[in-house]
Amino acid sequence: MIITWIGGLLRRRTGRLIATAFGIALAVALVASLGSFLTASKSTMTGRAVSSVAVDWQVQVQPGADPGTVLNTVKAASGIQRAQSVGFARSTGFQATSAGSTQSTGPGVVLGLPGTYRATFPKEIRQLTGATSGVLIAQQTAANLHVAAGDTVTVTLPGTRPVKVKVAGVVDLPQADSLFQKVVAPPQSQPAAPPDNVILLPAAMFDTLTAPVRAIDPAAVTTQIHIARNAPLPADPAAAYSSVTAAARNLEARTSGGAVVGDNLGSALDAARKDALYAQILFLFLGVPGAVLAALLTAAVAGAGADRRRREQALLRTRGLRPRQVAAAASAEAVVVGTAGGLLGVGIAALAGRAAFGTVSFGASTASAAGWFALALILGLAVAAAAVLVPALRDLRTGTVAAARKAVGRPRSPWWMRFGVDFILLAASLLVFRASSGNQYALVLAPEGVASISVSYWAFLGPALLWLGAALLLWRLATLVLAHGRALLACLARPLTGTLAGTTAASMSRQRRPLARAIVLLALAVSFAASTATFNATYKQQAAVDAQLTNGADVTLTQPPGVSVGPGAGAALKVAGVRHVEPLQHRFAYVGADLQDLYGVQPSTITSATSLQDAYFAGGTAKSLMAKLAARPDSLLVSEETVKDFQLTPGDTLNLRLQDSRTKALRTVPFHYAGVVKEFPTAPKDSFFVANAGYVAEATGSNAVGAFLIDTGGTHQKSVASQLRRHVGTSATVTDVTQTRSAVGSSLTSVDLAGLTRIELGFAVLLAAASGGIVLALGLAERRRTFAIATVLGATRRQLRGLVLSEAAVMTAGGLAGGTLIGWSLSQMLVKVLTGVFDPPPSAIAVPWTYLALAVGAAVTAIAAAAVNAARGSSRPAVEELREL
Repeated sequence: MIITWIGGLLRRRTGRLIATAFGIALAVALVASLGSFLTASKSTMTGRAVSSVAVDWQVQVQPGADPGTVLNTVKAASGIQRAQSVGFARSTGFQATSAGSTQSTGPGVVLGLPGTYRATFPKEIRQLTGATSGVLIAQQTAANLHVAAGDTVTVTLPGTRPVKVKVAGVVDLPQADSLFQKVVAPPQSQPAAPPDNVILLPAAMFDTLTAPVRAIDPAAVTTQIHIARNAPLPADPAAAYSSVTAAARNLEARTSGGAVVGDNLGSALDAARKDALYAQILFLFLGVPGAVLAALLTAAVAGAGADRRRREQALLRTRGLRPRQVAAAASAEAVVVGTAGGLLGVGIAALAGRAAFGTVSFGASTASAAGWFALALILGLAVAAAAVLVPALRDLRTGTVAAARKAVGRPRSPWWMRFGVDFILLAASLLVFRASSGNQYALVLAPEGVASISVSYWAFLGPALLWLGAALLLWRLATLVLAHGRALLACLARPLTGTLAGTTAASMSRQRRPLARAIVLLALAVSFAASTATFNATYKQQAAVDAQLTNGADVTLTQPPGVSVGPGAGAALKVAGVRHVEPLQHRFAYVGADLQDLYGVQPSTITSATSLQDAYFAGGTAKSLMAKLAARPDSLLVSEETVKDFQLTPGDTLNLRLQDSRTKALRTVPFHYAGVVKEFPTAPKDSFFVANAGYVAEATGSNAVGAFLIDTGGTHQKSVASQLRRHVGTSATVTDVTQTRSAVGSSLTSVDLAGLTRIELGFAVLLAAASGGIVLALGLAERRRTFAIATVLGATRRQLRGLVLSEAAVMTAGGLAGGTLIGWSLSQMLVKVLTGVFDPPPSAIAVPWTYLALAVGAAVTAIAAAAVNAARGSSRPAVEELREL
């Protein structure tokens, strides 16, 4: 009996089964794709965190401990690939004579490195000029002393006579912050900046040079063991962090207090685990609604034939089938469509992975991808059971044969409409949103150095409740318009249906429930496409803004401290591809006892080289505050922290102490507080000032420039940077925005969001088209009897086509209007709640109009195709149509 029933369904209900299976396939494919992508993303984050570290562990040998013993203990520990001893000594200063003038520096650091250090830790030292071995000098130190390879530098250590060494090469120390850290010291106790003056010596020369110092003061020379690990790590950053920190504590215990571990690898993984949770949040915010929407689509497709199913069940029971047998037939139908849709969805997911990432596993391991595919397949069967089996069982339990044969009756309003659930959900959404987007709210909490990490999942309630509440409210409004707006509907339908306009309006009113359901489903699909596309576009926009904010401009040339270069030097930097060169002063100023960075800008031209967003400022827009600096040169923009600490109000005088270039002494310079600056190109994250460069130059007697911001029009940044590096050599540092994006971007931005975007937006287009076209087509197919009877009663083909097109037009207008409003609201809420994903927060969301037009076009095209096909079917001979029905 089951086989006969399934065979009959395949022959007579082919379209409906295919549509149901397609809805299941979309849900399965979306979950399998995003789940596999999430797993691959976490693995990518872990790999990127590991690769970003030059030295995994810096083991500080404690006073009184023997460095050789500690080194042997370290080498004997598991997971240690290489371990090398590095000496650190404080110098009272360096000196060099060049071109008849003698240059001296302040205190510096001398390092003693074994001969194989650079091969073991290649990311720690970057060669600039000269030899790769021997005495090496840091770029900043070389610029301060005006020396190059082949010159002689005098090194002075405490309590010893000066020693002359010959420089073999000039190097850069990209990881200077971690190299010169205070091991295990809290962040607030770390040096504000790495030392400017550094010389690297071979280990033997270092030991000879520091032997007298050790004899006088053993604590003046310290030893670190630098370690490269090869222990396998879990793919998840949080698990990898726990593993690494536990191994570090184990090593400290092995040395019995003889050493402490500076866990650079753990610090990198600590940041990555927070980004991994944000990736998980993105999966929930952007993926789950799509899967739910696909399930709703499946339920709508299956529910479009609910009346027919009830009549068929009644017929089967009339002919002697027991309820258990009818339930078995419904179960078989659910298994068929669930299995077919699940397998199709897995295939779609594999094809999407191949197209977007070059592999069916989305970059995840085969086992992880297979696990997600299996979970998605189970989800497909569950959706099939909920959409096909559950309604059938409910009808069997509550319905009777007599009731199933009834064709008339006034439907009662749903319970949620009577109790105002939609208004309650929207009010709750607003309350949750206000709480979760308030000041000091953290969506992801990852205390530094603590293994536990948590997500405030209740913040998901805001968008979720908005989505549900808006959908129910749209359902209520659509039902009200269709039930009580017959006159309006008739007026709108008259151009298409003529004298049949009243009948068309009455037909839509009677069919208000399925039509309202179709409108809501289309609106949810459009809102999903709009909110997903807007979030992804905003994310991409802010990633570019963050990179430019950190770098300063497309290309930035930074002068070494102490070098005096005027704005006129920018003319020599206008190489091919450069549109504008903007000088930027960088000084230091005391406000009270606090030392802060001060940036001098030319207010009228600063925006020619870099972008200033209104979100960077408070108390005015970017344009208005730059106008204030230009109109009143002594105006000053300060940080929020400084405003709070000094209780400033606009117009207050703020006296800063700046170094006078003529006397080298600090001079008090009066400024007037004009506004708040939160972010500024090249500026640090903490407190700083922004002032008029002309006023600063006049007050200090120097127009020296700290950096040149170079605009290339957003293109050819790498090639322009390469030209400038060849032009300036080692006298300045040149960075470009593409290099900075890779260096400063979180591990979340390293994830291939472009591939994720293509997957999400592709599914969004399919869901929008399916929600409009398939649901309308099946709804109209169920009403072929109505069209046939109308034909018998005298309706013309033009009037029948108008009736079909009128319903399609009402559905399209209602769905697109509702989807636009819901999508806009969701986009605003998502961007606000997920503020932690954006750095800096966006001043306005980015709207991808081209994609949205594509999504709307796909939905309208699908609806038009369904309407045209139904209109053609309505013109078939009535007798033939009634015979088939």
